[in-house]
Amino acid sequence: MISESHPLRRLFEDLVGRHYAHEIGIRDPQIVAYVSHLLAEFCEADQLYKIRNASNRPLDDVGEMLLESDPVYGAAPSFDRERQVRKHIGDYALFFAGMFPESINHFRLRRNRLENFIAWIKAGKESYYIVSKFEHFEYAKVAPMFASLSRNFEECVYGLNMVKNDLEEMQHPIARRTDELIM
Repeated sequence: MISESHPLRRLFEDLVGRHYAHEIGIRDPQIVAYVSHLLAEFCEADQLYKIRNASNRPLDDVGEMLLESDPVYGAAPSFDRERQVRKHIGDYALFFAGMFPESINHFRLRRNRLENFIAWIKAGKESYYIVSKFEHFEYAKVAPMFASLSRNFEECVYGLNMVKNDLEEMQHPIARRTDELIM
């Protein structure tokens, strides 16, 4: 896990905070901190693929995750498991739709796949909405943040795409300097 004081985490906080505030108008420090933490957490593949099925196989398909999250007709043994998986679906969809939207078509080869980008957005938005409805006891403080993530899901994806563009530009400083010289 990347520590709170790690420079990468501070970079994510700066980029997410700047783009969310200036370009999309989200100035909620709780959302900025959550999305920044998500980026740092997903730097580790174990975190990205932490949801596992009954056979202990890591799930990387949103369709399979949706089946895993269903406490009535699916594999989820409890509503707490539903919340855990739905939270991960929201995080996973936000991360991939914002940072690697081109990779979503790659997932089309899966058996329980979601067909397109719009379906991923819907799954992420719906999952955060469901997580927001867990609003009692230990989940009471974070429920409003998940409701806001659900309402602003598309904007959060767009903001992450801007973060991605900044990170790509940082990888190629010569190209950036050339653009500055031309202008």
